Amino acid sequence: MTATTPSGSAEAGRFITLEGVDGAGKSTHLQAIGDWLRARSLELVQTREPGGTALAEQLRELVLHQPMDTLTEALLVFAARRDHLQNVINPALARGAWVLCDRFTDASFAYQGGGRGFDLATLGLLENWVQQGRQPDLTLWFDVPAATAATRRAAARAPDRFEAQDEAFFDRVRTGYLARAEAAPQRFARIDASHSVEAVWQQVLAVLQARWPNA
Repeated sequence: MTATTPSGSAEAGRFITLEGVDGAGKSTHLQAIGDWLRARSLELVQTREPGGTALAEQLRELVLHQPMDTLTEALLVFAARRDHLQNVINPALARGAWVLCDRFTDASFAYQGGGRGFDLATLGLLENWVQQGRQPDLTLWFDVPAATAATRRAAARAPDRFEAQDEAFFDRVRTGYLARAEAAPQRFARIDASHSVEAVWQQVLAVLQARWPNA
């Protein structure tokens, strides 16, 4: 159900994204954040990028596993994002639901822009065309040194095209995230993800409670 304010009027939906390099641990906390929101009787749509729709999931498989140049990669990611926005994110927010998304456009600027060195102005054009002003209300950036993330990835799973990149690539990705955070400090909350799961969760919880004390 949709949360209500004390006066009984419907509360607007909110859009929360989780960002960070592969191995930062954000996915570990995705379900816990979802549980925290659902416990407050909020209607929640939990999703991911690339992905979230049948078409976007197909594009995700191409992006993660097929060789391609960076422009093709960026176009596919933004095509998936457009379908995701049109069919999942925007309709959910319009009806007052909250949306919790594992990655969004900041990842494009961090991975294609920072990691691969793709033109940021072109990414900015794609962002404007595809999103038409839509941005998250809160972005939780799970920040961790590239070396720490690499150790975690090695213990977790076989790598995809991105996870197989070297440490220097992820240093650049981290720098890309930092640039986005500095450009939108009112939206970003940096989470020091180098600590234990419980310590990281306490940081996340503090941000959520401070941002929406009456949620």
